[in-house]
Amino acid sequence: MTELKSSNPGLVEVWITGIGIATSLGEGLDAHWDALNARRVNVDEQRFAPYIVHPWAPIKLDAQIPKKGDQRQMEAWQRIGTYAAGLALDSAGVKGNPEILGRMDMIIAAGGGERDVPVDLAILNGYVKGNSSPAFLNERLMNDLRPTLFLAQLSNLLAGNIAIVHGVSGSSRTFMGEEAASIDAARIALARIASGQSDIALIGAAHNGERSDLLILYEFGDFNLKDKFAPVWARDKNGGFALGSAGAFLVIESRAHAEARGAKPYARLTKVVSDRAQRKQPGEVTKALERLWSRLGILDDDGNLLTGATGAEPVTSEERAFLNQHPGYAVRATGTMFGHTLETQFPLGLALAALSISRGALFPPNDPTGLEVETSKPPTQIVVVGAGHWRGEGMALVEAVK
Repeated sequence: MTELKSSNPGLVEVWITGIGIATSLGEGLDAHWDALNARRVNVDEQRFAPYIVHPWAPIKLDAQIPKKGDQRQMEAWQRIGTYAAGLALDSAGVKGNPEILGRMDMIIAAGGGERDVPVDLAILNGYVKGNSSPAFLNERLMNDLRPTLFLAQLSNLLAGNIAIVHGVSGSSRTFMGEEAASIDAARIALARIASGQSDIALIGAAHNGERSDLLILYEFGDFNLKDKFAPVWARDKNGGFALGSAGAFLVIESRAHAEARGAKPYARLTKVVSDRAQRKQPGEVTKALERLWSRLGILDDDGNLLTGATGAEPVTSEERAFLNQHPGYAVRATGTMFGHTLETQFPLGLALAALSISRGALFPPNDPTGLEVETSKPPTQIVVVGAGHWRGEGMALVEAVK
């Protein structure tokens, strides 16, 4: 395998030094590693039936969000993200260090915020009853919307809450655009550090999949998995995705910065590339993934691949066609264990790749179709793949530090 400088001449080496994950399988690295090796899946087929969700595991928020007032003014997706961000800062050894936190960049991928469903229902019921006058709408706006609702609906308030709770106060960027947003968040953060524009950054995303409004939205596109859970590769042409609740954040920094403070790496983030196939003709996603693959540089012949494959069609079949062109790779679909977490899916893949490299093993397959195979070889290189359910493709190369 070729050294970093051969494929990225003149660029700074970038380490992953902190990982924070809080999902349906629990919180923290040990809990996730144990769950993955036990092939555990946490799904709820009843609460939103016929739709299936991967619910966030019970967590004591006080451990990372100590003030009850802060917890109350956030909606669930912000609490999930702020909590996971705190875990990442702890993991990197920078929690409570004002000198580092004060200049730490933050690049977040976020959705459009959460709706106040009871208020929406009251307005819709009013319309059904013929009450759609401006006075009715003004009354609802004046009486039903609490002051903090708009905070819950502002995408950049996840970054804002992380700054308030954890003191991360360097530059801040929030990207929107579902799966593609987190791919570009990672790509730009890596580029800033690799080019010397930044020393250290917090990247990641959060998603609350336990929302009836989201399920309705994705049902309009026929994206939801219904009735019974199945692993990603075992879903048929009419499969779909099961939404998952998860937060995944990483601290990445230049090697020199990490070594200067005595930090140890989980892995190296070598490259992140992105694309946006038009998807007007069958096979365009497969071609886009092949183009991205060619941009990663020198790859192992028998490497490892983590994919955020959604289970939705036709993109999942097109991604599978790409995987079939690389049969030497040990594949793992994170969507089986965690559900589809939209913006969080790509940083979750990065986190699991770095965790696997640091543990010297790839977690076992959880797939009855045979696409995913066992491997005992310690991973030194893992490709992370993300193909959005509707738009956006990306890849990252995560490697062991030499």
